[in-house]
Amino acid sequence: MLGDISKSEIDYKYYYKHMIVRFIFDLYSADHINNELHMMKRIIASAILTIIAGTAVQNSIAKDFLNVSYDPTREFYQEYNEEFGKFWKQKTGQTVNFKQSHGGSGKQARSVVDGLQADVVTLALANDIEEIVKAGLIEKGWQKEFPSNSAPYTSTIVFLVRKSNPKQIQDWNDLTKPGVEIITPNPKTGGAPRWIYLSAWGYALKQPGGNDAKAKELVKKLYSNVKVLDSGARGSLTTFAERGIGDVLLSWENEALLATQGLGKDKYDIVYPSISILAEPSVAIVDKNVNKNGTTHLAKGYLNYLYSPKGQELAAKYFFRPRDAKVAAKYSAQFPNIQTFTIDKVFGGWAKAQKTHFINGAIYDQIYNEKR
Repeated sequence: MLGDISKSEIDYKYYYKHMIVRFIFDLYSADHINNELHMMKRIIASAILTIIAGTAVQNSIAKDFLNVSYDPTREFYQEYNEEFGKFWKQKTGQTVNFKQSHGGSGKQARSVVDGLQADVVTLALANDIEEIVKAGLIEKGWQKEFPSNSAPYTSTIVFLVRKSNPKQIQDWNDLTKPGVEIITPNPKTGGAPRWIYLSAWGYALKQPGGNDAKAKELVKKLYSNVKVLDSGARGSLTTFAERGIGDVLLSWENEALLATQGLGKDKYDIVYPSISILAEPSVAIVDKNVNKNGTTHLAKGYLNYLYSPKGQELAAKYFFRPRDAKVAAKYSAQFPNIQTFTIDKVFGGWAKAQKTHFINGAIYDQIYNEKR
């Protein structure tokens, strides 16, 4: 079922339309009833025709629809919108005028809170959506609205290095060595950098004798080697790939895989660390906005379609790890098996991780201020 529309429901719609048209035809062709009753029924029939005509006109007018997303989904949602638009037009007759907004996930969430009229958000992490919940724009319990806690695909954090890996970077501890120049986004504005930070912290915890003190020391050394701290993942990729700055880019897996396609295969290599985090980008309907815009039904269909075989195929095409087992098996060659941990098991969930590490004055701010 996509957007609460099943095939049987669509068939019923056509059935009822057929019955209404037949009813109207009978009314206009009736000559066996008295004139007064006949006139009254003609008035009713004309009203019904007006409603039907209005609905047809409404469906023929393109409906604006805004998806506010994070940095590395640009190419994916561009093609996804085209495919979903064709599907939706065929099933409902409605044309959709898709609009996209991309940037650092945290910054995007704040834009929605500040008034950006998103119909849906497809952000890098659940905590950013929770910020929109706190503003009263998304209803509580949004993670139960769609499968897999409303996370239709996954990713992880990898290292993108110059060809042949001249600094011989193999794992998280190598990032702390003197002379290594790191490019990574800012955890205060983006979603990827919070996954990156927590990946490094989790790695340190899982080493023999690992504890929070040792994890903080590793992360502090890592950030002391950061050359440029961009606001989002795509900005960091531009700094590393186009401006040629840095020895290693700490990156979403899908961004790294995209960068190594075509001419990039002769410029970069991907290094998978010994352990990384299971990143679960989240999606949600912005309830207050869709109720106002009249796009609730469309928004449900749009996000449900991400879980369809076609939606999962497109996710895999753009190097997001699909949830669907059959699609995952089909694309298994492009996704190496790696050891991952979840934010729930290591950090107690996003709410706790955000409070401990990323709010003003928390551990990241302490590390950053010490660096300065």
